Amino acid sequence: MSKILPASLCVALLAFAVSAQAEGRIISNDLSKCRSGPSTLVQISGVKASSGKIRVQSYRGTAADWLAKGRWLTRIEVPARAGSMTVCVPLPEAGVYGIAVRHDVNGNGKTDLTSDGGGMSNNPSINVFNLGKPSYKKTAFSVGDAPKTISISMKYM
Repeated sequence: MSKILPASLCVALLAFAVSAQAEGRIISNDLSKCRSGPSTLVQISGVKASSGKIRVQSYRGTAADWLAKGRWLTRIEVPARAGSMTVCVPLPEAGVYGIAVRHDVNGNGKTDLTSDGGGMSNNPSINVFNLGKPSYKKTAFSVGDAPKTISISMKYM
């Protein structure tokens, strides 16, 4: 298992923060929308505190879209709950997607590198060689016409 390097986690959080500045469709966490149709039920583990917000963003699983400014499809923000959380992400159609999660621990809307955390679909290792932004190939997953459950483990400094 690869060791997580703090400097690269900082880069990953910054990349996600920059991508979060774009306009997109902000929706509520409605678990009933993950009962049928293209969607993903994101099971998030390792949330370190019940403070601030958890932000979940979906992207198409392509090199042009993954974590690119203005390219996210949906964003869901919910109050953080220490331990585990579940978020439903409805998707526009069957296809290949990636999910990025950020924990804004103090809820200030800014990336605080020493306290905020993050995670991505398929839980890729983040190290100095990929500079904290794993390839879309490492985070992409397929969704058909039915809901798919994925697990994301949060990482903090």
